[in-house]
Order: sequence, then structure tokens, then C-alpha cells
Amino acid sequence: MNPETRECKNCKQSFLIEPEDFTYYERMQVPAPTWCPECRLQRRLAWINIFQLYKRACDLCKKDSISIFPPGADYVVYCPACWWGDGWDAFAYGRDYDFSRPFFEQFDEQLHRVPHIGLAQGLETIKTSPYNNQTGHLKNCYLLFFADPAEDCSYGFYLSNVKNMLDTSLSIACELMYDSRNTFRDNKCIGVENTIESIDCAFLRNCRNCQNCYASANLTNKKYYIFNEPYSREDYFKKIKEWDLGSYRGYQELKRLAHEHWSKYPPKPIWLDLSVDSTGNYTFESKNCKECYEVQSAQDSKYLNMMILGPVRDCYDVVGWGNDLELSYECAGIGEHASRLRFCSDGGINCYDAEYCKLVTGGGHYFGCVSVKKGQYVIFNKKYSKEDYEALKAKIIAQMKETGEYGEFFPIRLSPHAYNETIAQSFFPLTKEEAEAKGYRWQEQEQQEYKITLRASELPDHISDTTDLALKNVIECEKCQRGYRITTMELQFLRQMRLPLPRRCPFCRIDEKFQAWIRQMQLTDRTCATCKKSFRTPYTADEYPSMLCKECWTEAYS
Repeated sequence: MNPETRECKNCKQSFLIEPEDFTYYERMQVPAPTWCPECRLQRRLAWINIFQLYKRACDLCKKDSISIFPPGADYVVYCPACWWGDGWDAFAYGRDYDFSRPFFEQFDEQLHRVPHIGLAQGLETIKTSPYNNQTGHLKNCYLLFFADPAEDCSYGFYLSNVKNMLDTSLSIACELMYDSRNTFRDNKCIGVENTIESIDCAFLRNCRNCQNCYASANLTNKKYYIFNEPYSREDYFKKIKEWDLGSYRGYQELKRLAHEHWSKYPPKPIWLDLSVDSTGNYTFESKNCKECYEVQSAQDSKYLNMMILGPVRDCYDVVGWGNDLELSYECAGIGEHASRLRFCSDGGINCYDAEYCKLVTGGGHYFGCVSVKKGQYVIFNKKYSKEDYEALKAKIIAQMKETGEYGEFFPIRLSPHAYNETIAQSFFPLTKEEAEAKGYRWQEQEQQEYKITLRASELPDHISDTTDLALKNVIECEKCQRGYRITTMELQFLRQMRLPLPRRCPFCRIDEKFQAWIRQMQLTDRTCATCKKSFRTPYTADEYPSMLCKECWTEAYS
């Protein structure tokens, strides 16, 4: 079979389908895609709301709760405790399929009838960590997004196997971290980026296996370095006393100096550590994974994003989660011991063989279902015998092929979330006018009133001068002017690590690292300053006029 170049039905740009892709589509019994990889990604991302939270009453217990659905959204929404509970029956919403109407039209009606979960949380998380989204297996955590598992952590995005962390994102197997991102197996580090297996360090970038190092870049296997200069142990500890990180002014000054120093060193161009025959960025311990971004422990897969937990096997076009996922195609937010999911949004969890479903968990053989748990042979939430299920499913697929619906992920216009509520807006930004012209919904953000009791500039400079009265104030964020509070867990952490109170609200702190991550997912063509080889990296010529390819960078800094 030969490769084929096709024109994307959405953006009209050409894209390539390789022979191995056709083999995969045949195996999954799906047609080859008609949209290019970028448009397919945008379509899936438009079904994922991670950060936009609202106060909304649960439609079952009537109690106010935090939800990813605004109060005026025309959907039935249950709080996580009610949605996972036994107080309702998803099969009560079963309906017959109408062959006189398109599939997506009927599925949209089902989306408006069947209850949705207000926050995407696992049942085990609800008791100790209620205010988190897209999370599982949390203990004593607050405002984490896309995390599984985590313990005693606050204010972060994309976390796995972490403990005792604050204002840290994109972190795996780390402990006692603050104001950091893209870290792996680090311990007790502050302000580090792209740092691996390091201990007791502050403001490092692109460093590996370092201990007691300050304000440095591109170090490997080093101890007692400050601004990339070696010190004796005694002189090192004497020198770092010049910077009091318990002071907000002192913390910000060292952070500024460190970032200025980093700019003298070319960053590592791409992260494909312990990966073989793989392309993309931030793909670790993987094999034969092409165009995969932020992926761990995957193999024989393509076009994966945000697969926070492995293993992942034989999957194409999946955004989010993983955790023992295999043979799944064109899905968003799925995982945990799941297999053969196609064109599904959310769910999984011990689920097998589901197509065109949302929020199905446990059991298997689902088609066009919403919020079904532990069923077998179910179409549009209605149970069938095995024989009747297979016959009806085949008939529906035949009709969908005639209408051009089969083989395509859910249209963006059917998403339960407005386009600007989803992370599609960060990857593929649109104006309100552009979104509405395409038929996508747009959510106007409410201007909330905050009873501010203290401005950020009025906070004590030093953590040693901070009393428990800080817990009682509503502080005005110096960036967005929203009100925020200091939590007990946060204050205890800052006192333990001798770090100052933050001047920005948690959402601004998270968004800073999230936006930096977005830039890392977009690669550009560069030429190595040493060997002149072409390569791809997220760093543009404006940021770093001189860049090294991965091989030359490794030779220079390992």
C-alpha cells in the first residue's frame, strides 16, 4: 500500500496518510480520516473543559457545587457524588434509534437529556479533594487539573505520582516542589524548569541529576553550582545566604537574575528521553510513537496528546489520560484499563468496545450512549440482546456512512462546552465572531464581585512576618484583580519551605505555566548552529537565534 496525500475537508490543506496508518484503520475497522491531524486535534480539544469553573446547583440533590457547566447551560448536571451514586438510572433514558434522522442530531438530544458529571473526578477523590477537575486518585488536593494520582498538592496542571507540591505543573514522580514546571523525579526544588532527578535546587533549567545548585542551566551530574560556576560545599552554602527566598522581593530578584542567566545557554531543543523511533515533544519511555506530545510509556501509537499515565498501546488520535489504554481511536479524555474505544469523549475505566459515547464506564459494547455505567450491549442507553445489538449497530453504522457521519469525531458544534471554555481556544484561538460564524457556542464570562479586604501589595514581604490572619483575607490578584484566599495547606507549605505569599491568584499562576506548555507543543523548523542539520523545536529564531540539534546539545552539555 502506498502513502496518499489528501485534502482536509475542514481547512482544505493537504495531509499525508502513511501505509502503516491504513493498516491501523483497517485493524480498527474505521475509514481513513477526512480531516488533517491539526483539525482533528482541534475538534477533540473542543470537548475538553479543564479550567473554567462555575458555581451551579446539582440537578439531583439541589446543593450548590463547583461545576464545569455554567448555571445557564442547557444540560442536566449532577455533582460527582450524585453522578457516581445509585440515586438515578442511566438506562431510564434509553430511546429507540430513528433511521429517518441523522445520528449526530439524535446524539445531541441525548446529551441534553442524560445527566453529566459536574466535575470530572473519580469516586475515590470526592471525599478529601472535591475541588479539582479531570482528576483521579487524589488525597488532600485543591485546585488540581488533569492529575492522577497526587497527594497534598495545590494549584497545578498535568501531575502524576506527586506529593507535597504547590504552584507546580507538568510534573511526574516529584515531591516538595514549588513554582516549577516540566520536572521528573525531582525533590525539594524551587523555580526549576525542564529538570530531572535533582534535589535541593533552585531556578535551574535543562538540568539533570543535580544537587544543591542555584540559578544555572544545562548542568548534568553537578553539585554546588551557582550561575553555572562551581563552589566548594562551604562556600556554596555561604553564598546562597545572600538571597533570602522567604522575602517576596528577594525571591523575585533571584528569579529575574536566573532567567537572564538562562538566556545565555541554548535550551534542550526537544524532549524524547528514553524513546525509540518517536517524534513529537515531551514523549518519554516510548517506542514507535509518531507526533506524540506529553506522553509517557506508549508504543505503536500516533497523534497522542496528554497521555499522563502508561501503558498506552496501539492508539491513534487520543487526547488525555491513558493508564492502560489500548486499541483506541479518535477519543478525548479516556483511560484506565480500557480498550477498543472509538470516537468517545470522557470515561473508560474498565470499559471495552464503545463507539460514539460520552462518559461511559465499566462494562462494554456501547454505541451512542451517555453516562452509562456497567452495562452490556447498549445503544442510546437502551439494552439489547447480543444478537439484536450487533444487528442494530451494523445498520446504524451503514446509515452513518451514507450520511458521512461515520469515521468522524463529534462535531464541535455539539460540544457541551462553549468553544472559549475549552482548551481548543488555547491551541487554536478564535475570536467570538470567528467561533460563532463556524457554528460554535461562545460563553461570556461573568464579572464576579469580590469583597476585597487586602491588596497584594499590602501583604507582608517576608513569610516570617506572616500570621494566620492571612487566612482570613480576600486578596486582590495583582494581575486579573480577582479575589483569592490563602489556604491553610498553602500557608503551612510556604512556612515549611520558607517562601513568601503569592501576589497572584491560583488561576493566573496555573495559566502562566499552561501557556508556556502550549508553546512547547508547537514545533518549528530550525537549523543546528554546529552541524547544520535541520530539526524541529518549539524555540523560534526570535527567542534563540542560535540553537543546537538534540545530538549536538547532548554532546555539549552531558
